[in-house]
Amino acid sequence: MCSHPTDARMASIDIRHPHSLPPAHARQRVQEVAEILTQRFGVHSEWDGDILGFSGMGVEGHLALLPGELHFSAQLGFLLAAMQGSIEQEVRRVLAERFG
Repeated sequence: MCSHPTDARMASIDIRHPHSLPPAHARQRVQEVAEILTQRFGVHSEWDGDILGFSGMGVEGHLALLPGELHFSAQLGFLLAAMQGSIEQEVRRVLAERFG
């Protein structure tokens, strides 16, 4: 297998968080999380069904609203990769705050 030079520069975050909210309420909470991501990281987001895709300078990913679970997945570019641990910790904190 051949690896691309950019592979080493990318870092990923993959979080699964349980929830027990009704779909409409959970969607509203996901939108609140998106607004926090926009404020803190300058990302732009857009819904596609039950998946909120987001992207910005050095980050791209999605927050999928699944029955009983949220799935947050992001790829961080070179500059944000150095902050992967603190970004992941912040995302986990926000999800726990909004979804218990």
